Amino acid sequence: MSRLVVLVCPQWPVVAAGCRADEAVAVLHTNRVIARSRAAADAGVRVGQRRRDAQARCPALRLVVHDASAEARAFHRVVDTVAEMVPRLELTVPGTLTFAARGPSRYFGGDLAVATLLVERVEAVLGPSLAAIGRVGAGVADGRFAAGVAARLAARAGQPEVVVPGGSGALLADLPVGLLADVGGLDRAVVDLFHRLGLGRLGDVAALAEADLLARFGPVGAVARQMAAGLDDRPLGAVEPAPGSAVEQAFEPPVDHLDAVVFTARSLAERLVAVLAADGRVCTQLAVTVVTEQGERSERVWSRPAGLGVAAVLERIRWQLDGWARRLDEHSAAGVVLVRLEPTEVRADDGAQAGLWGGRSQADEWAQRAVARLAGLVGDEQVVMADWRGGRLPADQYRWVPASLGAGGGAGPSSSAPAAPWVGALPAPTPASLYPEPVPVVVLDRHGRAVGVSARGVLSSEPVQVQAEPIAAWAGPWPLDERWWDPRGARRLARFQLLTASGRAYLATVERQHWWLIAEYD
Repeated sequence: MSRLVVLVCPQWPVVAAGCRADEAVAVLHTNRVIARSRAAADAGVRVGQRRRDAQARCPALRLVVHDASAEARAFHRVVDTVAEMVPRLELTVPGTLTFAARGPSRYFGGDLAVATLLVERVEAVLGPSLAAIGRVGAGVADGRFAAGVAARLAARAGQPEVVVPGGSGALLADLPVGLLADVGGLDRAVVDLFHRLGLGRLGDVAALAEADLLARFGPVGAVARQMAAGLDDRPLGAVEPAPGSAVEQAFEPPVDHLDAVVFTARSLAERLVAVLAADGRVCTQLAVTVVTEQGERSERVWSRPAGLGVAAVLERIRWQLDGWARRLDEHSAAGVVLVRLEPTEVRADDGAQAGLWGGRSQADEWAQRAVARLAGLVGDEQVVMADWRGGRLPADQYRWVPASLGAGGGAGPSSSAPAAPWVGALPAPTPASLYPEPVPVVVLDRHGRAVGVSARGVLSSEPVQVQAEPIAAWAGPWPLDERWWDPRGARRLARFQLLTASGRAYLATVERQHWWLIAEYD
């Protein structure tokens, strides 16, 4: 078993978002809380809650949309600090990093000395931004899962957690089985089934025969037993790749622009993924090395148990280069002379179960590659796609996100469509076009007086004219009263649908007795 050190910055998305020590903040993804500050936790906000439930628990809660790229960029200052102690780091998600304990422990005088120094340096770098979440945690143990659990226990206790060699199973035995999902990334449905079967502790799962778990749950059962027993050196079925699997590109003359390096890395990633796919394998751990003409070197190991597709590889390369380039700009202006991608761990590509009415097709692959090439030419921020986020006004329901993040294995959009109608949203159909800025208009009644709406949503008179054009039909009002508890974010308005005599249909709002056109129907 490999002895590993895991550093965890709990609730890292909150740290990346920035907040005061006493501010209640929650980070949302797919309309659920994925991280919250200590003040929010004290108010009853929990990870996994729906947005509405979290706001009900804490009316003053500030909501932040999950941004994986921003969180990764913010985490670079932690990575750079640890890289001064350890030459080779492994990153899975922003907020967590892993490295082998053997070399650093020998150099710094033992596992406890390494973990203690690690926490001191990272907390010194983060400084006041840690006040909203507490302390960082460092854990040393046999196996990835046990070291990750030890790091989270250390964050709660406020001191490093070092598990003696061979003691990972004893550490995990009495802990709740839910950690398999929270730390190990196991499917939540499988963990819930363990609970229903009476397996409430990790020791209960580890005590079962591997053959029985494999027969009942398939490969995921064997993975669960490995993690519960502290024996997960690497994901099930993962092996070292064949020699010569690395791909690299040398630059002559050196390249100074980040976008040019990413564009070249894109072709390297496509070549690497294609070579592995031809052998029926997928990369689960990848070492990315970048070298400048002055010999400066950036090397990171990225892991993803589900496998790294082209978009996922590019996303991690951009994270690495972005943070490294910011640091280099302060010290030198050297250009990049080498980019190298080396798979360090692969497994058989089990593929994905297609839906009953079809699944991922060759056309999808072609579309993904076209998006990747186009983003390489003009930049990721210039090739975007709509990401549904929910809301009661058309402009709130979608946001633009880089298309490359949603094209096969990246962070991607939170969802392609709403799972259910948004409470309080307008009925179908959705307006065909949204105005970049609301257009002020005047709506009059038959006597030429301005039409108003009372606090109870009652019209002062029937609207018959908008911008000197007769109104043939209208519907509304649909009152909207949002965030009444927040003086800065509170909003109260009424929505109308107006059909003019010329056949044009508008979505209009009345706010503070002023009329605005915000969208138009086809």
